[in-house]
Amino acid sequence: MSFAYLGALLLSLGGLALLDRRFHLAFWHDARRAALTLGIGVVGFLLWDGIGLVLGIFARGDSPHMTGLLLAPELPVEEAFFLALLCYTALLAWRWFDRSAEQRDEGRRAIAARDDGGPS
Repeated sequence: MSFAYLGALLLSLGGLALLDRRFHLAFWHDARRAALTLGIGVVGFLLWDGIGLVLGIFARGDSPHMTGLLLAPELPVEEAFFLALLCYTALLAWRWFDRSAEQRDEGRRAIAARDDGGPS
């Protein structure tokens, strides 16, 4: 039993949490909404994996770097953490791009107001 892959996933999730905290993107902006979004994403992908496993499309590969612990037949525990990493990355990217767009719009409005003789 090895915890290398699980450890790497947890370390990566920790790094995302540090970025989140630094820039107040998801959990440090609105923890309830972030948890709900992340939870729905992970559950949705786990259902997708379950359907793929039942249909024989997906299969668990063997790796010496995994714990061997399973959430369900052919579904390693690491999959849930990988899906959390995937969803958290997507959520942070979305929030970053959304915030950047808002800041660009605010800058454009400020320039337009200044050019129109508004307050500077």
